[in-house]
Amino acid sequence: MIYLDNAATTPVRTEALQAAWPFLTNEFGNPSSTHELGGRASTALDGARERVAHWFGARGSEIIFTSGGTESDNLGIIGLALANPRGKHLISAKSEHEAVLAALEFLERMHGFEVTWLDLNEVGSIRDGVAGLKAALRQDTTLVTLMVGNNEIGTLHPISELAQAAREVGALFHTDAVQAVGWVDLNVKTLGVDALSISGHKFGAPKGSGALYVRGRTRTEPIIHGGGQEAGVRSGTENVAWAVALATALELLREADAEARRVAALRDTFILQVMEAAPNAIPTGHPTDRLAGIASFCFAGVSGESILVKLEERGIICSSGSACAAGSDDPSHVLVAIGVDPEIAQSAVRFSLAHDTTAEELEGAVIAISDSLASIQGLR
Repeated sequence: MIYLDNAATTPVRTEALQAAWPFLTNEFGNPSSTHELGGRASTALDGARERVAHWFGARGSEIIFTSGGTESDNLGIIGLALANPRGKHLISAKSEHEAVLAALEFLERMHGFEVTWLDLNEVGSIRDGVAGLKAALRQDTTLVTLMVGNNEIGTLHPISELAQAAREVGALFHTDAVQAVGWVDLNVKTLGVDALSISGHKFGAPKGSGALYVRGRTRTEPIIHGGGQEAGVRSGTENVAWAVALATALELLREADAEARRVAALRDTFILQVMEAAPNAIPTGHPTDRLAGIASFCFAGVSGESILVKLEERGIICSSGSACAAGSDDPSHVLVAIGVDPEIAQSAVRFSLAHDTTAEELEGAVIAISDSLASIQGLR
């Protein structure tokens, strides 16, 4: 099997599981308990928080542990928008992850917010770049939310420049960095964002682990109510084991810039080889400003689902786009947002690489793509 669906999920790192194991067995205390067992759990939780904060260039008090990217996005968007009512105007783009889109829709429907959707060009970048955001900002803009890198087509947004533009008018800025961990420099001081969401299972931690960075004393309205854990922002008994695993997986990531360059070179070669092997392949996303690990195509005239079936028969595991939208008959909302014809968007296939993906694996995938298309078209 050649696994090229790392944007959907990654295998859990052995080191992360080993670090979590004591807190699933003997060290099972509730970190809110005042006895010794609870105290040890609390110490481990605090240590994990500091480790995660250090990785992002933040302070421990700025890290909130969550159940994953969806909760982190919801808390970062709904929590900040409701707690900082400068106005009821929000800005985003329709290429965002479903978790972001649904959170914004909730604020529109239940709290009377208005959303301005930024125009995108054919490669998924904001039309007119930072100037496009500046034109949309208003005196009543409370929050801007734009992802670091797109989960389907890989296109990167210039987050630090966009966040600066929002800050100039007093608006807050949230970014979904779920796909960017390990590929892009996510030092929050450099980015200048007010909130940043991550999900552990995208970089070797278990599913159900995640975190939200919230800058300094930025007010955040809880969306889960109860005992007031996580500094009163996210109630519920903390998952110490998964917090420790998350911190461990982050620390195992190699230096982002060097890894991104190495994997990007593999990806670019792979894209060229696919286009040579499949004349109907149409690459999607920005040709250079994109996440290193994502190569996505539309195969005009062929169903994306049929390609996936044929590829899996040949041992290639990939996807048609976001795993959160798997099984939907609708074309990718990301591709539609950047102007791809819905019929062509139905032919989308995403290949997402890992840090340890090899050139030999990608060469095998190219052969499998060629064979799969020939099989579908009745040539073999």
